[in-house]
Amino acid sequence: MADVVLAGIRKTFGTTEVLKGVDLAIGDGEFVVFVGPSGCGKSTLLRVIAGLEDADVGEVSIKGRVVNALGPSDRGIAMVFQSYALYPHMSVRQNMAFGLTLAKTGKAEIDRRVMAAAETLNIVDYLDRKPKALSGGQRQRVAIGRAIVREPDVFLFDEPLSNLDAALRVRMRYEFANLHGRLKTTMIYVTHDQVEAMTLADRIVVLNGGVIEQVGAPMELYEHPRTRFVAEFIGSPKMNLISAEVVEASSTRAVVATPAGEKISVDVDAGQAKAGEAVTLGVRPEHLALSGNGDVIEAKAAFVETLGNATYAYVNHPGSPETLTVQLPGEVRPSVGEALKLHIDPARAHLFDAEGNAFVRL
Repeated sequence: MADVVLAGIRKTFGTTEVLKGVDLAIGDGEFVVFVGPSGCGKSTLLRVIAGLEDADVGEVSIKGRVVNALGPSDRGIAMVFQSYALYPHMSVRQNMAFGLTLAKTGKAEIDRRVMAAAETLNIVDYLDRKPKALSGGQRQRVAIGRAIVREPDVFLFDEPLSNLDAALRVRMRYEFANLHGRLKTTMIYVTHDQVEAMTLADRIVVLNGGVIEQVGAPMELYEHPRTRFVAEFIGSPKMNLISAEVVEASSTRAVVATPAGEKISVDVDAGQAKAGEAVTLGVRPEHLALSGNGDVIEAKAAFVETLGNATYAYVNHPGSPETLTVQLPGEVRPSVGEALKLHIDPARAHLFDAEGNAFVRL
């Protein structure tokens, strides 16, 4: 069982505490993605797992054994970095075999592992090329192949697609998903791109300021964020947030008023809320509709993007310091300056208290 368990992990650089007591259990064969803004601690946490950084406090267990005292090469892990770090004077075959050669693995075994990895990654035809003769995506496959030949218990990926162009990142996400499906090995993947997280992960770990905000399956985090931070971070375009005040509250519903005086019903457990309390109403762009169920807010279109299959209208509303984003069908094209009546389905809306914690949706 190649599970990974983190218990009370703390890490400080100088006077800055980067990890503030992280507890996390990753199951055998899971694909887990760490996401969060720059400086949240996600890469540091990955490096602690790898043994490239020592935890000041806490334990790291891999495959049922505590590995704090072990170096990276003894932890049963293989890591792929943002930089390909390929030796330019070596062929693809030599780059992939290099670590095994240093470990004095037999030639026949090296050849077997290199060929198996090359077949898995569809780079057999490139084995005798030098890195300079490869595209960015092919070089990244070689870097992954160098990790695969080690036959590790756990793969660690530190923003491996960030150097690629947008189209190639999409293709490589597909390649990573296929790779995990074939190898069924535990994989931990760090990215700042929540689209990568949503498309690749069995579970997402959202980090913020050195602590875990929430852990869950992609759609669990999308549909039931526990905090305003998670709600904003997961989803593209991000969730719209509107300042509001509680008018009525019960265990089955809240009615809130926007600064424009509009009253919006939300299906949440607001039994602990009080009238007059400041809250934040959250609505995803696809859940602001020109018709349908729910109460209505009025907003004026400031900018319209027509993308063929969808139209994005960016609208001004007095309850939000930023423009709200409305996702509409591609054939619907509001004019700039047009006043829009936007329906909010009470079952699709979110509500957050003054501390940013979500009221439970029903």
